[in-house]
Amino acid sequence: MLAALRRFRFTEFQLLVVPSLMAIVGLLTVFLNRTGSAQWTWSDIWISLAYVVLLFGITGWLSLSGFKGDQVLFPIVAMLVGLGLLIMQRLQPVLEAKGGAWATLAQRQLIYLALGLGLFWGMMTFVRSLDWLRRYKYTWAFAGLALMAVTIVLGREEYGARSWLDLGIVTVQPDEIVKLILVVFMAGYLDEHRAAIGSTYRLGPLSLPPIPYLLPMGLMWLMAVATVVLQNNLGSALLFFGIFLVMLYVATGRQVYVVVGLASFAVAVYIAYQLFGRIGDRVQNWIDPWADPWVLGNQQIQSDYAMAAGRMFGVGLGNGFPQFIPVVETDYVFAVIGEELGFLGTMGVLCLYLLLVGRGFLIALRAEDGFARLLAAGLTTILALQTLIILGGVVRLIPLTGVTLPFISAGGSSLLTNFIIVALLLRTSDPEWRRG
Repeated sequence: MLAALRRFRFTEFQLLVVPSLMAIVGLLTVFLNRTGSAQWTWSDIWISLAYVVLLFGITGWLSLSGFKGDQVLFPIVAMLVGLGLLIMQRLQPVLEAKGGAWATLAQRQLIYLALGLGLFWGMMTFVRSLDWLRRYKYTWAFAGLALMAVTIVLGREEYGARSWLDLGIVTVQPDEIVKLILVVFMAGYLDEHRAAIGSTYRLGPLSLPPIPYLLPMGLMWLMAVATVVLQNNLGSALLFFGIFLVMLYVATGRQVYVVVGLASFAVAVYIAYQLFGRIGDRVQNWIDPWADPWVLGNQQIQSDYAMAAGRMFGVGLGNGFPQFIPVVETDYVFAVIGEELGFLGTMGVLCLYLLLVGRGFLIALRAEDGFARLLAAGLTTILALQTLIILGGVVRLIPLTGVTLPFISAGGSSLLTNFIIVALLLRTSDPEWRRG
């Protein structure tokens, strides 16, 4: 009995109470607002109840298995996922009006969430060591490049970008898994060649890096550029190259790599801006969406109106007008939060992401193994950059790009990949992972 109590994850259990209450009370608020009646039954909030059961089932299993890793990361993720589930339930009537295919958006999100938690459970149960990731780093790299090539050749174009594969039953976004493969390869390669990559040699008055060891890094640069040119997907390209630069800097500590990388990528993006109309349209919408308010700029303008209408405290959950924003469930879900929960709501979401990123980098700092440290830093960078890119686009700090807001936006590929990231971060935080 005492041994079971010592294994029990009390901190995690207590922190999970907050997202559980948010999911139940929030969904009840949405239901009461939608029906205008004080009458409700437990079946009206079954989605939230199922979500709560999944959360406490996972933490119970982690306690029974004796897992000793971080106890704060999972509750933060649970809060973000619960908010996303709540927003999808709120948007369901809006998307029903636009088309029957989205009539069960919240239920579909719950299914993806259950699959994601199942995948998370599987990795936490059966993946006891991270050495297998490092051992097959080149295999992962070739698999990622092959997946990108298949997407370029056979991918389906949506909203101007060729970044989807239609498998018949489901449609997947390979970029989500490719970013994970990129981090695994970079962590393994940089850990193996850290000393060589960080060194220099003299060629007359010049101090040059070891070119042979940087060739794989050049391939990463070419992959990012190819994503812009061949897939017409600036968002994924920014994410790939941002991950590459952050991990290179973490491994070597040399700022020159970051400066040269940013300059070369900026040149490539400028050339793409001149050659491809879709990228030019996004830049134009960023600078002045009112130049074409009815077509190209309509999405951004409606988002700006929604954010402005929210003011400090918001108009209230279920009282906004998200139906005016095209593709609101993915690209502009943050605008719904800004309108209905207000400035304080958006600041709360930002604080959650800051806590998530901070916890991820803390796990990286505490890791004793070089590969695990780089892996945790890269995985956290995925979440940080993806959040920065999409939020920056919504509030018009940068041109909007087609990436999802982690854990909140609708999307099965994104949610499943993010749960893999969380599982790997938690496994990295386990002080006994090397014994697996």
